[in-house]
Amino acid sequence: MSNRQTSTDVILIGAGIMSATLGTLLKQLVPDWEITVFEKLANAGEESSNEWNNAGTGHAALCELNYTTEKPDGSVDVSKAIKINEQFQVSMQFWSYLVNSNLIRNPQDFIAPLPHMSFVQGKKDVSFLKKRFKALSNNPLFRNMEFSDDPDKLMEWIPLMMKDRPANEPIAATRIESGTDVNFGALTRILFEQLNGQGVDIKYKHSVDNIKRTSDGSWELKVRNVDTGSAEYHAAKFVFIGGGGGSLHLLQKSGIPEGKHIGGFPVSGLFMVCNNPEVIERHHAKVYGKAKVGAPPMSVPHLDTRFIGNKKSLLFGPFAGFSPKFLKSGSMFDLITSVKPDNLVTMLAAGAKNIPLTKYLIQQVMLSKEKRMEELREFIPNAKSEDWDLVIAGQRVQVIKDTDAGKGTLQFGTEVISAADGSIAALLGASPGASTAVSVMLEVITKCFPQYMEAWEPKIKEMIPSYGASLLANAELTEEVQASSARSLGLSGEDLPVEMHA
Repeated sequence: MSNRQTSTDVILIGAGIMSATLGTLLKQLVPDWEITVFEKLANAGEESSNEWNNAGTGHAALCELNYTTEKPDGSVDVSKAIKINEQFQVSMQFWSYLVNSNLIRNPQDFIAPLPHMSFVQGKKDVSFLKKRFKALSNNPLFRNMEFSDDPDKLMEWIPLMMKDRPANEPIAATRIESGTDVNFGALTRILFEQLNGQGVDIKYKHSVDNIKRTSDGSWELKVRNVDTGSAEYHAAKFVFIGGGGGSLHLLQKSGIPEGKHIGGFPVSGLFMVCNNPEVIERHHAKVYGKAKVGAPPMSVPHLDTRFIGNKKSLLFGPFAGFSPKFLKSGSMFDLITSVKPDNLVTMLAAGAKNIPLTKYLIQQVMLSKEKRMEELREFIPNAKSEDWDLVIAGQRVQVIKDTDAGKGTLQFGTEVISAADGSIAALLGASPGASTAVSVMLEVITKCFPQYMEAWEPKIKEMIPSYGASLLANAELTEEVQASSARSLGLSGEDLPVEMHA
């Protein structure tokens, strides 16, 4: 043990949506546990959770075509879409509980109703979308989905996208009104404000430089005060590493065997944001297309209505890019320093396997604004360059690990890595990430605190009524939780709130 050490029950590293969610769950389950949070930036939700660093899509697989795949026999596999939708329903139930418990006062501060749509062009993709619609719309989770290949109906749904569109190519779309726009930055800040009020010690501008096991089985963190440079030492029985792209390095420093043979591949992103209010007002949906060949799944093009900073915005993207940084505020040496003796072969194998992806990312980095406008015009045929500006989105680090598919396989999605004794856990990966935070953090709790689960189950069921049940197998329960969540979160009406609160 080091001198000047402070001890606590739980340490959360990173003040993003994952730590905010885990901290909130634990405070409801065991209010007397002491929790300390370390964040190297000056505020909560400034990296991946920030509203300008992600798409704000309440990822429920309503519109994301990459969550459904066409099998060799021509049928469409919707299992991943169903799983993600169930996970999002869990998030909605938990947020509803927080509203009903007055822990969140104004749900419109972070969530708004917004139709989710899929849009395709060309005979082949229209056929795929029709099959996808048939496979999903029979499911109680997707029962309100609509399909149309009628240009007049599409003009009603997406007038901005249909105006001046050539009539010589088949097009189609699906639409579901119960989609949402979620400001995960605002939600993160709301949750940390609540945690602060409940006695959680949140230390901003504190960077965790090292982490090691102590003789009594707890974990000691060396924490640097960013302003003064002085080092502090903090110990805890349980540590959660929720530092986004920064989690991999800390997981490696922990030395747990479960963290071996794992690497990370950073992908950066850019969005185009509309600066013309007239254009913004003519679109009201999140519309997802199909990714180009060779593109990573997070680069599926989409045209999104957003609600940020008290106003309606319109974004298109993302355009993928490459930076060796693991965080926007990270170091140019992040990628190279993540290569260790135990993951060297894994990383080399990933490099060899993903040459097309690397080539694609380099091409994306080199795109001129006019080339980006050409891609935008596939969505908005008459888009004008002067109406659009470029914003840099967040960094995402895709997990690389050895699987049955071979060494150095690139993973898409989020992944929890935890020690066998449950004393430490780390969250790695990217989309659907924030949207499934509650399910993912319940997974952390189940893995790391199995001895308490029986005692905690009644409270978890109070917070999440569908806990332990399959929504897929219970249409009545699905309808009940969806209706209840919509009421609590102010999503029942078709109109958006007139006033968005600060």
